[in-house]
Amino acid sequence: MLYSTTILGEGEIVTDRDEAIEIIQREMTAFARRARATAARMHPELSLVSFTLLSHLEHQGGCRATDLAAHYTLDKSTISRQVGALEKAGLVERRLDPADHRVHVLHLTDRGNEVLAQVGEARRVAFQGRLAGWSEADLERFAGYLLRYNEAAAGDGESV
Repeated sequence: MLYSTTILGEGEIVTDRDEAIEIIQREMTAFARRARATAARMHPELSLVSFTLLSHLEHQGGCRATDLAAHYTLDKSTISRQVGALEKAGLVERRLDPADHRVHVLHLTDRGNEVLAQVGEARRVAFQGRLAGWSEADLERFAGYLLRYNEAAAGDGESV
C-alpha cells in the first residue's frame, strides 16, 4: 500500500485509492511536461505533437486530416495548423485518395520518414535507459497498465 487512510475533518476520509489516483494524476502531468521538453531537445523541428502525428501517419500508412482530428479528439482547425506546419517543413505531403479523388490523404515524405526514424531511435534509447533497472515482470505490468488506461480513455472519448 502506498498510503494509509487519513481523516481530514468533518468526516472526510481520503482512502488509499483516492491518494493513489491523485499521485497518478500528478505523475502523469509531470510525465507529459517532461515528454514535451524532451521532444524539443531530440529534434528542433519536431514537437511532441508533431512526433505524435507523424507516428500515427506512419502506423496507418497515411490518413486524412479528419481522421487525425477524430483519433486525437482535436478540432479540425488545430489539426489543419499542425499539418500545415508539417507540410511546410517538408515532412508530410497530401496525395489524392485513389479510391476517391475528392479526398486528400496525408503521407510522410522521405524526409518525414528520416526525421521520424531519428527521433524514434533517440526516444527508444532514452526509454531503455530509464527502464534499464526494471525487471521483465515490472515492464510487462507497466505496459499492460498503460494499454488498459489508454483503452479506457479511448472508450470514453477522453484524451487525458
